[in-house]
Amino acid sequence: METRAYQALQETLNSYYPLSPDTWRLYKGICHIQHVKKGELLYGLNKIPSSFSFVVKGIFRAYTVNKKGQEYNKMFFNECMFPGPMTALLTNTSSQFSIEALEDSTVVCIDFKSYRKLLETQHDLKMLHILYLEKNWLLVKDVRETELVQEDAKVRYLRFIRENQALAKRIPQYHIASHLGITPTQLSRIRKQS
Repeated sequence: METRAYQALQETLNSYYPLSPDTWRLYKGICHIQHVKKGELLYGLNKIPSSFSFVVKGIFRAYTVNKKGQEYNKMFFNECMFPGPMTALLTNTSSQFSIEALEDSTVVCIDFKSYRKLLETQHDLKMLHILYLEKNWLLVKDVRETELVQEDAKVRYLRFIRENQALAKRIPQYHIASHLGITPTQLSRIRKQS
């Protein structure tokens, strides 16, 4: 399992920008494997994190809870994605959301401070980092913000299903509703109309 986990991580990293054998050796040295049971938190609300992760197997949700106790699912992470409370890591502050396993999962945890030190010395890792951020944070974030403001709930749901078919089958409907900013009842009506 460990060999397969690191192979999946290396392949995913190289899909953004190829890492030299030396950079990969150093990167692997700041990682460890962790198993997370369904319902357990990978990262907790109001905790200061020290790592981010790579999903080898399983699925996670990043969520927050408002003052009324309502949950909002910010994002889902499945295989080959990198969940982590990045704002909290960058500012060395408490996380404003939790990341919970929706299935029994396996991740590679990556020590954040060590990662930042590697970024200072490894040019190929810097390039990978830039390309990853452009694709997964800037471009995706712009689309998501536009969808929430300009599209009605039915259009958002149909887009989510179209773009995340395999993922949607693994996530409970009430979590999808929360992610779309609607109630489970609204989602049920939309599904009946579709």
